[in-house]
Amino acid sequence: MSASSLVQVIQEAQCIVIKVGSNVLVRGTGLDLPFLYTLAEDIHELRQAGKKVVIVTSGSIATAMVKLATPARPKALPLKQAYAAVGQLGLMWEYERAFRVYNIPVAQVLLTKGDLENRKRYLNSHNTFMALFDLGVIPIVNENDTVATDEIRFGDNDSLSAMVAGVVNADVNIILSDIDGLYTANPQLEPGATHIALVSSIDEQVEKMAGNSLSSVGTGGMITKMQAAKICMNAGIHMIIGCGRGNHALRRLMKGKTRGTLFEPSIDAVSAKKRWILQSLTSKGKLVIDDGARQALTRKDASLLPIGVTGVQGRFERGDCVDIVGADGVAVAKGLALYSSDEIVRIKGKKSTEIEQVLGYTNHDDLVHRDNMVLYNA
Repeated sequence: MSASSLVQVIQEAQCIVIKVGSNVLVRGTGLDLPFLYTLAEDIHELRQAGKKVVIVTSGSIATAMVKLATPARPKALPLKQAYAAVGQLGLMWEYERAFRVYNIPVAQVLLTKGDLENRKRYLNSHNTFMALFDLGVIPIVNENDTVATDEIRFGDNDSLSAMVAGVVNADVNIILSDIDGLYTANPQLEPGATHIALVSSIDEQVEKMAGNSLSSVGTGGMITKMQAAKICMNAGIHMIIGCGRGNHALRRLMKGKTRGTLFEPSIDAVSAKKRWILQSLTSKGKLVIDDGARQALTRKDASLLPIGVTGVQGRFERGDCVDIVGADGVAVAKGLALYSSDEIVRIKGKKSTEIEQVLGYTNHDDLVHRDNMVLYNA
């Protein structure tokens, strides 16, 4: 696939996650400020085009190494976590200054993989990101290294960026690295190595290429980027590895002036989520609906509203999977509940506008959103 296809993916994306590795963000004497400030300008252009952007950044440990005049990366885990705590403050301050030029507010979001593997915390994270988008804020995500060790041990937030892309329903995850994509071998050791422009599936041969073409700097390398690509592709999200070296690296990639590797999913994001719901999740309870709700779900592709629910069976929490059944007991659909069983007992049969009056708060107008629901007759 040509570079224009990679450019087209970025142009058509409505929500973009951009992962910035420490190998492009930090240079020997500290943060590469020209890179950071031109990155802010490039992201400003994306936002002017109406796109939502999330940044996943590495670099807190490397920033602390410069601040504390440490020549070598610390090895002991508690020391690494301490360095991460020291470096995170300076890292976020420079992001704040870079985006202030364009009057763009930023927010620090510290996550662990455990936050995104727990369904309830996953939904809480999703709601926070959506609220930040509504406020016009750019979320800047880093792994909470003072309590989590995954990034420190396995490196560079590649998998975290892929997981965040799923949380925010991104169209593409762009990883800015010190290499312009996947090669058949390490191009620094084998000048004849061939650049791979498009990957449609990750098989044993592609994984072997990744093992032989590690990026030269950083803790992750190409292997962790393949892990991130698998997560994205299985979720129906495109992923791009592009070179982050130099000023306006993102702009050059967006305009096709530098090449990268595009990882193309074979399934769209909504279909991927529905397949996951159908095949992987065990239902924790049931919602009994009336005939009007059944018709709305099956004929109008609607979400399930509280007014159509007549009964609740089982106990479940927000984010758990539930079966949706008719009054005759026949299964209609399966989906992710946006309220707990206790909450739904109180608001079933009510209008959406009455949720806040009954509960004292409202998370959503619907109980199960159509994008998180699989109809059995479909």
